[in-house]
Amino acid sequence: MKFNTKTIHGGQEHDPAYGAVMPPIYQTSTYAQSTPGGHKGFEYSRTHNPTRQALENAFASIENGAYGLAFGSGLAAIDAVIKILKPGDEVISTNDLYGGTYRLFTKIFEDFGIKFHFIGMENASNIEAYINANTKLIWVETPTNPMLNIIDIKATAAIAKKHNVRLAVDNTFATPYLQRPLDLGADIVMHSATKYMGGHSDVVMGALIVKDKELADQLYFIQNASGAICGPQDSFLVLRGIKTLHVRMQRHCENGKAIAEYLASHPKIEKVYWPGFENHPNHEIAKSQMDDFGGMLSFTTKGNNYEEAIKTVEHLKIFTLAESLGGVESLSGHPASMTHASIPKIEREKTGVVDSLIRLSVGIEDINDLIDDLKQALG
Repeated sequence: MKFNTKTIHGGQEHDPAYGAVMPPIYQTSTYAQSTPGGHKGFEYSRTHNPTRQALENAFASIENGAYGLAFGSGLAAIDAVIKILKPGDEVISTNDLYGGTYRLFTKIFEDFGIKFHFIGMENASNIEAYINANTKLIWVETPTNPMLNIIDIKATAAIAKKHNVRLAVDNTFATPYLQRPLDLGADIVMHSATKYMGGHSDVVMGALIVKDKELADQLYFIQNASGAICGPQDSFLVLRGIKTLHVRMQRHCENGKAIAEYLASHPKIEKVYWPGFENHPNHEIAKSQMDDFGGMLSFTTKGNNYEEAIKTVEHLKIFTLAESLGGVESLSGHPASMTHASIPKIEREKTGVVDSLIRLSVGIEDINDLIDDLKQALG
């Protein structure tokens, strides 16, 4: 089954009760049992829910995995992965990553005795210098948030396997439409399904997808025991969003390319970060592991002026100034004061997240309207 068909049919069955084409919203907390322990596969909705199960099957299908898990948020999904570890274990993470991930790692799990190394991974060989007997996990974002750095998943997976270390990839920016990390050797794929998977800025959710049953069982246990699950209504919304993922991503990519090229030619723009440019670091790796370059980009204005960046995002009209990304509508953001404010200034500026950086999530509106909006805001 090809990807565009998987988004609609992958892992799905018609509802056995009445043949409903879309899985019903099973808005229930518990299920009747004929005898103690005698049920039809569902006993309590923290553990299993038919609507959530349909969504988890869809996650697994489109990422070419065997097992999918849905959580109440992307951070809840990341939290479950780190809970596999024990005090004294070490994690190697990319140094350019979502601020909430950095906060979870440093403000929560470091207090439990887990050590994190934040390093540049654009050259995968850099990773080996940080691997020791305590290293248990490599955490990768690619493209990274917000600098759109590209990390070679296949090369990183080879290093991880050589040292018997697990590799987890945050695939939120790319989505499985563009990139499938499990096929490239990753052990775990994570998504903030709030973003492109849901696609309509109306739900908060996280996802994990794996191939290995033993790992899946560990994560299912944590999901149930910790209870950070999503509800059936949210499951229904994201399942509906997945069914149009392929057509939405086509337009996100088309519009993202046009916006990146427009900004690159604008006299007021200093630098545009978009992996589709031939001079973008690791562009050739992006070409080899992605099917297109996505709808996310960042840029700085000339002079790297904080006030100019703030004025620009405040004057945009079609691009909404807001947290998040991946919805049908275009969004703008100022990472230093919004999504990455939890990262100390000295640390984020090392990776390029300067006060003049603006991040765009390019939506699926008419491209001429989007360019006109940028033109007036920059003018």
